[in-house]
Amino acid sequence: MNRSVQQEVSKQFLYRFLIQLIIYALLFTTISAGGYLLCNQRIWYSWDPIYPIIHFLHIHWFSIFLFFLLLGCVIISCINFYRIARIMSEMTLAVDDLYSDRVKSITLSPELHEVEKKLNQIMTNIKESNQAAKEANQRKNDMIVYMAHDLKTPLTSVIGYLTLLKDEPQISEEIRQKYLTIAWNKAERLEALINQFFEITRFNLSQMTLDYTTINMSMMVEQIFYEFKPLFQEKELDYIPKIMPDIMVSCDVDKIERVFDNLIKNAINYSYVHTTLEVSLFSENRNHMHLIIKNHGKTIPNEKLALLFEQFFRLDSSRSSSTGGTGLGLAISKQITELHQGTISCESEHETITFHLILPLNPDTEKIEM
Repeated sequence: MNRSVQQEVSKQFLYRFLIQLIIYALLFTTISAGGYLLCNQRIWYSWDPIYPIIHFLHIHWFSIFLFFLLLGCVIISCINFYRIARIMSEMTLAVDDLYSDRVKSITLSPELHEVEKKLNQIMTNIKESNQAAKEANQRKNDMIVYMAHDLKTPLTSVIGYLTLLKDEPQISEEIRQKYLTIAWNKAERLEALINQFFEITRFNLSQMTLDYTTINMSMMVEQIFYEFKPLFQEKELDYIPKIMPDIMVSCDVDKIERVFDNLIKNAINYSYVHTTLEVSLFSENRNHMHLIIKNHGKTIPNEKLALLFEQFFRLDSSRSSSTGGTGLGLAISKQITELHQGTISCESEHETITFHLILPLNPDTEKIEM
C-alpha cells in the first residue's frame, strides 16, 4: 500500500479524534457553565435537601470540572482505540482474503474507503498476474509436449534408416546414400530441437548483460538480410530494402543480431509464397533508429497480437516443423530490445504483418537494469 493512502487514513483518524475531543470539551464546558450560572441565580439555604451537594460542588467545582473533562477524554480515547483495534482486525481479515482468494472483492468500513480501493486493485493485479503465469505455464507445458513428440519423430527415423543400413549390407550405393542423407537431415532436425530445449533453459535461468559497441547499423542490416537470401529463394520471396546509409548505433551487436534473426525468420515463416518482404531502416531525429519489417501473410487477430511477445506463445499451434518454434524468439527479442531502452511492436491488418523496432542511437548505459 502506498504512502499516500496510509497518510490519508492516518489523517482521517487523527482529524476525527481531535474533532470528537473538541466537541466534547465545548459541550461539557457549556453545560458546566450553564449549570454554574443556574445554581448562582438561586439562594440556597442549609435546610434544602440538596444543599450539601450544591455546597460541595461550589467549593470543588474546578477539580470536579477537570476530573469529568479528563474522564470524557479518556472514554473518547478508549472508544477510538477500540475502533482502531477493530479496524486492524478488519484489515488483517482483508489481507487474508486478498491472498487466499476467498472473495471476489474486499469490503471495509466507510472510513477505509481508500484502503478498500487499493486492496481491490491489488487483488485484481494478483489475479491478472496469476492468470498470466498460469497461461504461460500452460503454453510451456504444451510446448514441451509438442517438442517431445517432435523429438521422437526424427529419432525414430534416424534409428530406422541406420537399422536398415546395418541389417542390409548388400544394398546399392545409391540407396545407401539416400538412407544416409535422410538420416543426416533427421539428425540435424533432432539437434535443432535439442538446441531449442537449451534455449528454454537459458531464457529461464540466465540474466542478460550487454556489451556495447558502436556499429554501422545500415551495413549490419544489409549483411544479415544477405545471409538469409537462400531462405528467401526457397520460399520464393522478394526482398525490397529501403535502408538509410551510415546509421551508427551503440548496442550489443550479438544480441541485436539475434533480434534481427528472430524477426526475419518470423517474417519468412509466416509469409505467403511469391510475396514481397519490405525492410525500412531510418533514423528518427538523429536520436533513434527505426527498423520496419513488413511481410504479407495471414492477418494476426488482435487477441493474438497482445500475446505475440509472451513466452512460449506460438502463432501456429499445429506443431508444424516449418513454422513452429519454442515460442521464445519474439519474447527474447522484446527482452533484448527493452534492455537497450528500445521498443518492439507488431500490427497486422489486410493480410499484412508489420514489425516496428525502435532503438536509441546512444542509450544511457547507467539506466540499464535486469
